[in-house]
Amino acid sequence: MATLKDVAELAGVSVKTVSNVVNGYSFVKPENERKVREALAATGYKPNVGARNLRRGRTGFIALMVPELSIPYFGELAGGVITAAHTHDWSVLIEQTQGMRDPEVATLASLGPHMVDGAIISPEALLTDDLTHNPTGVPMVLLGEHALDVPIDHVGIDNVQAARIAVRHLISMGRNRIAVIGQNPDRGTATQRLAGYHDALNEVGLTCPPEYVAPAVRYHHRDGAEAMARLLALPEAPDAVFCFNDMLAHGAVRAAAERGYHVPQDIAVVGFDNTEHSKYSLPSLTTIAPDKAALAKAAVNLIHERSNGDSSPVQDVQIPFTLEVRESTTG
Repeated sequence: MATLKDVAELAGVSVKTVSNVVNGYSFVKPENERKVREALAATGYKPNVGARNLRRGRTGFIALMVPELSIPYFGELAGGVITAAHTHDWSVLIEQTQGMRDPEVATLASLGPHMVDGAIISPEALLTDDLTHNPTGVPMVLLGEHALDVPIDHVGIDNVQAARIAVRHLISMGRNRIAVIGQNPDRGTATQRLAGYHDALNEVGLTCPPEYVAPAVRYHHRDGAEAMARLLALPEAPDAVFCFNDMLAHGAVRAAAERGYHVPQDIAVVGFDNTEHSKYSLPSLTTIAPDKAALAKAAVNLIHERSNGDSSPVQDVQIPFTLEVRESTTG
């Protein structure tokens, strides 16, 4: 394997100059940088990342904790975190917890400065006490949930406003019997989205019968299908449904079709997350689209800043979102 010395000899520069180029320092003369890069390509030199991290006092890893990778949103989010982490020479260790408190607590307990340089977590069942004193001992960023009153950086979207916009869209399409699928008092995001749903109805004087708020323990296709079946069996079925994620929405569309309902002619459906499948389903799904790449990048950048000594006050970073209007509400 080529060494720094081999590259320096071929380029006709010092070993220190080669090291500066490899490490991305900006004070190398352009001509010397060109020579070094040509020599790097010619020799096939590969830096020893492990040794570099040891010199910097880093592990070279960050952790990502999510409920389920089988839920497309979290799979796509993980891909974004990996891409963002690579820009800082980090690899990503991913753990899924099924959204249960014991695995979430156990995962946090397994992390530490000897394992990772930081942790990005999307909790569903953790309590405030679980995070009050940052059990990992490394920089940590919370995603999604913000009901936890803890001094930890947070990255997410305005779930209340996003839900308002989704329901306002349904109202603008002439719908006035609007149900919701995904109510779950144990999920902070569900509580926020339900609040936005009620806000939008109240703005125009629409009422929400209690039976129009359909619960969901998990956010899988079957949960959406079962909830939609219950809603359509009501004496007065809804003419629109706002679902708290895209998987619930796809399940709801399937259940409606099986019962002879047409989407959106008979019942309009809106999802949340804008996962890739939602563009290509039939009908394609109207959905709230968080900027997942921006979310991942912001979380990784916070870890990078904190790991480099940033001691500024805790940050709450709001990521933009849009409403992607498609066939499930417009035909």
